[in-house]
Amino acid sequence: MRYLIVILALVMMAAPVYAVDPSEILKDPVLEKRARAISKGLRCVVCQNQSIDDSDAQLARDLRVLVRERLVAGDSDQAVVDYVVSRYGDFVLLRPPVKGATLVLWFGPVVIALIGIIGLVLFFRRQKKYAAEINRDIG
Repeated sequence: MRYLIVILALVMMAAPVYAVDPSEILKDPVLEKRARAISKGLRCVVCQNQSIDDSDAQLARDLRVLVRERLVAGDSDQAVVDYVVSRYGDFVLLRPPVKGATLVLWFGPVVIALIGIIGLVLFFRRQKKYAAEINRDIG
């Protein structure tokens, strides 16, 4: 029971904390909603596994402000995303497009997992073979 409480506490601490400062929020609720939607799809290049909406890093704050400035200037959502991607590359997208330059991002984890599974299978086969040789020598 104690472990369950500890696990539950850890899960609750891992819940996202939104780092948007009240001074960043736009007065127009429609623009603010668009800004939040865009920010949730952009990766903080400092934190890497957080969106700029969730990150409290200075660069994430700068990107949130930039997104809002571009929206106030009249850019479309896609134009804002394209602008940020032109400055930081596809890596800034939490869901980068599948293309030659991003194949490692998409398939790298799968390849690493397969290599690990193959390594484990080979390891246990060798252990089994070694155990059989030991038993044969003893018996």
